[in-house]
Amino acid sequence: MDIVLLVKAAIMGVVEGLTEFLPISSTGHLILAGSLLGFDDAKAKVFDIAIQTGAIFAVILVYWQKIRATLVALPTERQAQRFGLNVFIGFVPAVLLGLLFGKAIKAHLFTPVVVATTFIVGGFIILWAERRAPVATRIESVDDMGPLDALKVGLVQCLAMVPGTSRSGATIIGGMLLGLSRKAATDFSFFLAIPTLIGAGVYSLYKERALLSLADAPMFLTGLVFSFISAWLCVRWLLRYISTHSFVVFAYYRIVFGVVVLATAWLGWVQWAE
Repeated sequence: MDIVLLVKAAIMGVVEGLTEFLPISSTGHLILAGSLLGFDDAKAKVFDIAIQTGAIFAVILVYWQKIRATLVALPTERQAQRFGLNVFIGFVPAVLLGLLFGKAIKAHLFTPVVVATTFIVGGFIILWAERRAPVATRIESVDDMGPLDALKVGLVQCLAMVPGTSRSGATIIGGMLLGLSRKAATDFSFFLAIPTLIGAGVYSLYKERALLSLADAPMFLTGLVFSFISAWLCVRWLLRYISTHSFVVFAYYRIVFGVVVLATAWLGWVQWAE
């Protein structure tokens, strides 16, 4: 058992868990962290996607009452059926566009410079969106959403295929611009993450199964556990935070972090792997 490898897996798990549901791009942070740790080969890229499942388990735990109530009521109650349909509708665009363009995006855009640039651009978009707030809020709860609302948020989620954009940032900020309340946009972003990230993880593991062996199990298990714990803490904190705060602080973080990456790369202080 390689202790150094397990430590790297734990660090990557914490990075995933802390960044998956904040509007700061978990994929971007994993690419940058992997570059610094030398944890960026083909197997590491599969690992990055697979440990998202740990973060999703944390969301399922936090929202378990809502999920359980929906599943129980699904056969008979119209509201539960509409909610389930909305999640499915929001999920479909990511599946279709991911199958069509995912390979090309991974081949050409998964680099630290691209990530840093999208960090900065995304930060300014969040500042612009928050400056426009409050927009006319039409939807206070995820239960008030219609199929068209779900489709629009699902299409916005597809912007996160570009690394550094942030799936959570795209869906939450996009949802707010589409008329969802901050709470409704955040909740739907989390619910939408469940099928999206589990599907991506299962598909990636199946597609790249030739790269993996039983010896990799401790590394993946370590990443999953640390991802789960850190994501559980982060989601609980974020739900409290958004009740009284905007996302402006995350916008400034994105801009500063992106500038630091570009500056250190240009000055040669850090050799970010390509």
